[in-house]
Amino acid sequence: MITANELHKSFRTRAGIVNAVDGVSFAARDGEITGLLGPNGAGKTTTLRMLYTLMKPERGTITIDGLDAAREPEAVRRALGVLPDARGVYKRLTARENIAYFGELHGMSKADIARRTQLLSAALDMDDILDRQTEGFSQGQRTKTAIARALVHDPKNVILDEPTNGLDVMTTRAMRGFLQQLRSEGRCVIFSSHIMQEVAALCDRIVIIAKGRVVASGTADELRAQTGESNLEDAFVKAIGSEEGLHA
Repeated sequence: MITANELHKSFRTRAGIVNAVDGVSFAARDGEITGLLGPNGAGKTTTLRMLYTLMKPERGTITIDGLDAAREPEAVRRALGVLPDARGVYKRLTARENIAYFGELHGMSKADIARRTQLLSAALDMDDILDRQTEGFSQGQRTKTAIARALVHDPKNVILDEPTNGLDVMTTRAMRGFLQQLRSEGRCVIFSSHIMQEVAALCDRIVIIAKGRVVASGTADELRAQTGESNLEDAFVKAIGSEEGLHA
């Protein structure tokens, strides 16, 4: 389980101080997919970066399976599998070698790395690219490799920043199936997306962020009921519109 409580993060720009994340709180449960939804610049990626310890919040707390991210960052990283927004792979290595390298960083044995690589390759349909050098890979092939290396150590908690961004239709369908498999295994999955249909189809719970704040959260049905709208897209627009009105 992943819990964020009153997270704050600001950045200094030429125009002054920007509050990128301004009191974000939510909980993501085991065996569920929690979606982070919001317009560009809403604070989603900054929130995710704090969750996986790449950034430190100025205020607030993060717990991963009861571990305090500020006090036990290394233990938290071991409990997480992360697909960041920047997902480059080592071009001179094969997909298998990329995965193995991350397994070695986690202190895994060669036998365990081989076993997990085989399982992930099957789940992500990577058998035909596993022993190819990653230079020249398509966006989908790079994303599959990045996800496999992020999950090689078998983490219970998974954070994915726009995992289907730039993928073709068939690869997107396969990725959605993979996310559902992670949920069925009892893992805690958080992912951000701009695609409303994807969020509606996959997420057990949705957290809508605008202007660095959580403006609505719940199941798709609950969000529709809260906003009085019949579809999720209209509910989303209404929720972020309310936040825009507060800052007008």
